[in-house]
Amino acid sequence: MISGRTSLPEHVTVKAFVIVPLVAVAVAVPFAWGWGLSWIDVGLGAFFFVISGLGVTVGYHRLFTHGSFKANRALRVALAIAGSFAAQGQVTTWVADHRRHHAFSDRAGDPHSPWLFGTGPRALAKGFWHAHMGWLFDREVTNSQRFAPDLLADKDIRMVDRLFPLWIAMSLLLPGIAGGLITWSVWGGVTAFFWAGLVRVGLLHHVTWSVNSICHMIGERPFTSRDKAANFWPLAIFSFGEAWHNLHHADPTCARHGVLRGQIDISARVIWLFEKLGWARDVRWPTSARLDRLATAK
Repeated sequence: MISGRTSLPEHVTVKAFVIVPLVAVAVAVPFAWGWGLSWIDVGLGAFFFVISGLGVTVGYHRLFTHGSFKANRALRVALAIAGSFAAQGQVTTWVADHRRHHAFSDRAGDPHSPWLFGTGPRALAKGFWHAHMGWLFDREVTNSQRFAPDLLADKDIRMVDRLFPLWIAMSLLLPGIAGGLITWSVWGGVTAFFWAGLVRVGLLHHVTWSVNSICHMIGERPFTSRDKAANFWPLAIFSFGEAWHNLHHADPTCARHGVLRGQIDISARVIWLFEKLGWARDVRWPTSARLDRLATAK
């Protein structure tokens, strides 16, 4: 098992990679305000960010990858389409990659571990890039027959996968159409397409990729797992609870990742709501006894 500790030089290096890009984005937004960014763009961007983000976290991840709960047919299809709106790949491809990640987490065979190249500054830089997005450009295609045979056999999911280009087009065009109709102007449609379409997809990509990279490099590890998965609280809200990554790798099928006091897990709350509405069943909620067994010895 890879050690859960991170040395001070490694910690500083990782923080530099994490903080600098976020500062750059934060500085760019005020420059755009009043020229090409409005509250309508922000509102539409937030709406589509939530829909597509929960499609990934609740649908792609907790439902289709790990079977944390069962959903009725309408909800399964809706979550598959919502996840497709994030433009992170077809349901089956995404699930196959993520199941392979868990099968070989932080070891050879993991498609996006940051720890495959060593622990020195240069190795960490290469590892961060690889885990964050480099693996997408130079990767071995995951065998879906091996890692996602259940989805290949699901006719509803096969249909959603076939229509993936349509979902991408809708994800990018619907914000622009809504912005144009709300402002009754072409410019309103253009800015909404840019911010609530393109930029929103890009931001969501980096939130998801940050779970792959940051949450396997720094953070708290209150539960025992066989890898370096950690909790990184600054990402918790934007990732809808996915950044409580340590518990997830300690107990992958658990429907709630943020199980400790103060850990907000929006995805788990959405699953809870689906359960109350009768749309979801057999939810794998955490139990005190299991959490006690998984807790890291102090």
